[in-house]
Amino acid sequence: MSSTAATDVYCPLWRRLAALVYDLLAVVAIVMVVGYVCQRVTGGTVVTTDGHAHIAWWYQPLQAVVVSAYFLASWLRGGQTLGMRPWRIRVTNADGQRITPLQAVIRLAVAAAPMLLLGLATWMGPRGAAWAMLIAWIAWFGVAAADSRKRALHDLVAGTELRRMA
Repeated sequence: MSSTAATDVYCPLWRRLAALVYDLLAVVAIVMVVGYVCQRVTGGTVVTTDGHAHIAWWYQPLQAVVVSAYFLASWLRGGQTLGMRPWRIRVTNADGQRITPLQAVIRLAVAAAPMLLLGLATWMGPRGAAWAMLIAWIAWFGVAAADSRKRALHDLVAGTELRRMA
């Protein structure tokens, strides 16, 4: 990758969100494949029902690790996820270079932090927790609308930015 040049253009929020929709499709596919493999390996006991659904204690952490690995590997390998490629977006550091593993982990952790609000479902109900998470993500990405370099909160914290490629 080249260093920062006059031709670099910061990624607008709408383009970032469009890429996120594409990535959502990739994540759903990954989750489905991991779920299928887990069901086959365990003989169909990952999810059981006795009037209520019971999920194996290790299943959701495994899904989180696999989805996290997708994002980390994509950002570190080429600076792009599958969703970022058609929109010609690349994640870089402030100098326009590849991000470091630490930056990638920080970016992932901050971007995923609103998902912790799903833990409020016990008190707020599933719908309330989902709304809380959505509002937090709107705030996270809303920062990009005010930032001169179009950085979302996770980019500000990690020292990264998204650039449109020429």
